[in-house]
Amino acid sequence: MSRGLVVLVNPNKVHPPIAPYALDVLTTSLESADFEVEVLDVTFHREDWKSLFAEYFAVREPLLVGVSVRNLDTGSGLEQRPFLGEHKEIVTEIMRLTGAPIVVGGIGFSVMPFALVDYFGIDYGVKGPGEHIIRDLADALLTGRDTATVAGLIRNTADGVTRVPPAVLARTVTLSPGGQDEDRVWQVETAGRYVRRSGHRYKVDNLEYYRRGGMAGILTKSGCTFRCAHCVEPDAKGTRFARRDVEAVVDEMESLCAQGILDQHTTDSEFNLSIAHAKNVLREIIRRKHGDGGNPLNRLRLWIYCQPTPFDEEFASLLAAAGCRGVNVGADHVRPEMLRDWKVTGKGTNYYAFEDVAELVRLCDDHGIKTMVEALFGMPGETRESMADCVRAFLALDATVTSFGFGLRLFPHHPLGKEMARRCDGVRTLPGLQSNAASGPIVLKPLAKCASVVEYERQFFFDEHGEFRLVCYFSPDLVEDEGTVTDPAGRWRRSVELLWELVDPADHHRVMLPTMSGASEIDSNYADNPLLTSLTALGYTGAFWAHWREREDILRRAAERGDRQPRDLRGGRP
Repeated sequence: MSRGLVVLVNPNKVHPPIAPYALDVLTTSLESADFEVEVLDVTFHREDWKSLFAEYFAVREPLLVGVSVRNLDTGSGLEQRPFLGEHKEIVTEIMRLTGAPIVVGGIGFSVMPFALVDYFGIDYGVKGPGEHIIRDLADALLTGRDTATVAGLIRNTADGVTRVPPAVLARTVTLSPGGQDEDRVWQVETAGRYVRRSGHRYKVDNLEYYRRGGMAGILTKSGCTFRCAHCVEPDAKGTRFARRDVEAVVDEMESLCAQGILDQHTTDSEFNLSIAHAKNVLREIIRRKHGDGGNPLNRLRLWIYCQPTPFDEEFASLLAAAGCRGVNVGADHVRPEMLRDWKVTGKGTNYYAFEDVAELVRLCDDHGIKTMVEALFGMPGETRESMADCVRAFLALDATVTSFGFGLRLFPHHPLGKEMARRCDGVRTLPGLQSNAASGPIVLKPLAKCASVVEYERQFFFDEHGEFRLVCYFSPDLVEDEGTVTDPAGRWRRSVELLWELVDPADHHRVMLPTMSGASEIDSNYADNPLLTSLTALGYTGAFWAHWREREDILRRAAERGDRQPRDLRGGRP
């Protein structure tokens, strides 16, 4: 017998669609406690979502509504396209249609949860993994228990936005008021299998997402022990690895394959960190494949994110035997001085050199696994010379695809964001701070000088008038037109043009290059990417970069079908 209805909402309108994995996780947790769970998915109702909501809430009275915010924006330092406005419209409409309390979570929300509880005007929020917290919240609402007893819950109270400190941590560490940089292992269900469904009304339809988006996500562990300067994962998901039970992970992968969802991509921060656990997952896949020729895992096509190390011969061999088709590696740069203080362990030490990237590409090539190697330009200290060195070295790797990204989004609680706020100190701007929407100098305050966590977080996404102003960083040491670096809305156009000049047009077929718009079929921006939407329309599956070298043919075929307008990419420029 149901204890009450919890409605989960996916507000993501971006296409190609990405299945809201978090809602499967939350559904599994809530159903284990005998709550009825239904999902309202805006992704497939981008134009008629208001009608969908009106019809739904007219006949249902939920106990609680949960909304999962996956992304605040596209993440592109050049495009700077926010999603928060449309998310707020959706949350506001839910409030109009039901009196049920609303809780918001998700990785995007967790980047600045106090500011977003305030911005949305909602009752509750969850920073980090939410499966235990939402279940406890639903129980508290059902039984009349004070929600101040729900550990880790962010609450919108008369005293402002506050968080219930988790007792499990309070005994061992000094907790920050906003729950920054905490161990969140206690928030993760590590033992059980998340239930993945297809074809059920008011559930996440994983097969439909696969047909229209080309992949499904799979989580083997949550959190990260590393402290890379531009990464939000340790703060948002936790500073220790919460490793899921190996058999539960592979059960879930097998279930997806049995539903016809063959291309699966790891959603860990990096699959190969905690390498022993990753190898055990692969061994379990291989064991099941070898033990039963009819096991659906024999059709698995696995895609992974990883760092350059650890990555050895045994790991490459296990990946190949498990069905891995592609490795996306975040190498970032070639110069040691650029990686110093940038890609670091929890102790602040570097954990790879460029030689490790070359060895990874070689090992993958030897085992028939495709590779995408990503560089990230514009970090502190970047110059014309360092960019040129990186382009030459990365192209010499001859990976399947090389991606050159440019510009950094700053977030409140990752190391680079905190460092920029510390250096501004509330009294000065810094060269390199930039926003396409800036109307004046960007001056950040450190948390200690802000009246609240809300104030501190808001400044990274909103200006003093409440308008969207996504704060980014581009190295001021790059050669730009006079006035660009001192203009808070300056555009680093010459640096983008330089990147194009550094790549021989004969290599364009294997390179992703940034564009000033930040959104085209020649860059890596996922949101509404023309190549990606063409791929899915034509029935391609797997990581979109794996088809990159074929993109002119794919776009031409899509145009012939009427899915898009043809374009000659050979003449493409930023």
